[in-house]
Amino acid sequence: MAANVALVPPFTREIAIQKVRLAEDGWNSRDPARVSLAYSVDSRWRNRSEFVNGREEIVEFLTRKWSRELEYRLIKELWAFDVNRIAVRFAYESHDVEGDWFRSYGNENWEFDEKGLMKVRHASINDVPIKESERLFHWPLGRRPDEHPGLSELGL
Repeated sequence: MAANVALVPPFTREIAIQKVRLAEDGWNSRDPARVSLAYSVDSRWRNRSEFVNGREEIVEFLTRKWSRELEYRLIKELWAFDVNRIAVRFAYESHDVEGDWFRSYGNENWEFDEKGLMKVRHASINDVPIKESERLFHWPLGRRPDEHPGLSELGL
């Protein structure tokens, strides 16, 4: 990240790419409290068919999510941006308690406040069952290493 670049609107391409990577890193931490701090106190989400309002509900939602989606690894990629909005596409891999693996594909539309906190998040996601041998995300749990390919490089 550039040392003197504020990650607040209006966004440039550089800032948008940094915001996307920071979001990816946060979600890959699987720390609901940490992740919630990237969102405004009154943030509104639509995640699939669930509606989430505010940081407390974000923490509850992510706690439930990561108790079901085990060994979660996520890659996000910038799709488009505007003054205070960013669109991303993403994929993540995880398995359930039975050991069945999934690759989940999705798109998110984000809107940010003047402080750079996300105030609106709309996520559309589809889950595709995969065999463990079809997994593509093999880094140790946590932040995706810089040298690991992104979605485009993986053909996703």
